[in-house]
Amino acid sequence: MKTVTAVSMLKSTIGNPVVRNILKPLSKYCDKDGKNRVEVAIELYTGQREDACTACKVAAVLVRKVLIKGGEAFGLSEEEIKEKFKDSYWAKALASTIKGIAYFGVRRPFTAGAPYQVVWDVTTACNLRCKHCYSTSGKKGKDELNTEDAKRAIDIMAKAGVTILAFSGGEPLVRPDIFELTRYAADKGMYVAMATNATLITKEVAKKMKEAGVQFAQISLDGATPEVHDEFRGVKGAFEKTVRGIKNCVEEGFFVEVSTTATRFNYKQIPEIIDLCEELKVNWFMVYNFVPTGRGRFIVENDLTPEEREELLKMLWQRQKTSTVQILSTAPQFARVALQQEENSVNEVVIPTHFYNPKLQGQLLSLAEFIGGCGAGRFYLAMRPNGDLQPCVFFPVKIGNILKDDFEEIWRHNKLLEELRNKDLIKKCGSCKYRYYCGGCRARAYGYFNDHLAPDPGCIYNREFFEKVFEMVKEI
Repeated sequence: MKTVTAVSMLKSTIGNPVVRNILKPLSKYCDKDGKNRVEVAIELYTGQREDACTACKVAAVLVRKVLIKGGEAFGLSEEEIKEKFKDSYWAKALASTIKGIAYFGVRRPFTAGAPYQVVWDVTTACNLRCKHCYSTSGKKGKDELNTEDAKRAIDIMAKAGVTILAFSGGEPLVRPDIFELTRYAADKGMYVAMATNATLITKEVAKKMKEAGVQFAQISLDGATPEVHDEFRGVKGAFEKTVRGIKNCVEEGFFVEVSTTATRFNYKQIPEIIDLCEELKVNWFMVYNFVPTGRGRFIVENDLTPEEREELLKMLWQRQKTSTVQILSTAPQFARVALQQEENSVNEVVIPTHFYNPKLQGQLLSLAEFIGGCGAGRFYLAMRPNGDLQPCVFFPVKIGNILKDDFEEIWRHNKLLEELRNKDLIKKCGSCKYRYYCGGCRARAYGYFNDHLAPDPGCIYNREFFEKVFEMVKEI
């Protein structure tokens, strides 16, 4: 019997051209019901809403079929599906997925109909001076959006269907109106996250964050000891305050992710950092790629070699099998390492991604290519304090401004984003059999070669490009 993959099922059902044309009007924002029509349809299906306009009711018929079919692929009953999608964030994510199929088709890798996540540097003001800071933060910028304009930006993202809004910086907690903005975003139905150094998170601040709608705290920790962390972060005493902030966030019930940027300063301490994360009972541990941008341009000699990165990713892969903490990495090569390590496995294979580590087996393994590696311009965007949009926080190329340009038009038709979505265009990597799982880090390619389609010099298969980089560094 012919095997039908999960992606093939999507293509043959909601991915074919006829259904896609039907989906486009059904995945738009409904002014009458005040939400994306798919979200309204899910509320009708799960019993959270009793009535809606005719167009939303039509959408509900199709959405019900999609949910049931999708549930069958993942072995879920209809009752389990209904319970899952009572969560408004799952509904938003599905709305963006269906919208993505309507406008972009079933691609490898997939492009959502709106960014699942926008990371917003709300200020460049910061109380630390980190060696690798991509935004060269310190003082507040002169052109940062005021409260009124910031709320206008949130309105635009909410209407477009952004699922997660992550407030970052600089240090977002030094912005006076930060809790007003997080509360406003949460009330618009977005999942609110905050990326912080946590040095300012006392028990009282943690409570304020929770009251203001923050649910997810990403906290930077770049060493397992005060000596390493404080040296990297530029301020003595930062380690103790950060660990205290982590404890306060865990105690307050946030979903807590600890993140570490891997460099030669600290990568040998990463196993100890994971030990600390387990002791602190955080949810996720994320290893960030070093990207030569912002202040990071001045420490490129401390980037990991391809061999060091490969060994680190293999260690992370083995460690996640036994750790109480879910381990992720922004290095797109992590998925390739996992697949190679488990090539002959008959069990479920965990596929590392930026957002989650799904367990996939059999026909569902094809979804790994659908999820893909680098999500810049596919799953997320970044926004500067003045509203300028860029593909990723580490990728300093302006593609528009949220208050001056059409946000949805940029997402659908910007040339740079379209190139980032096409892994076949990447030099050398475009012929690699793992390109749809990985595709390299496009921000690193841009940072090192001023070319977003250049190979990522951090990959073990791109050793010659790494050598070119360091030849250039020696000449400077």
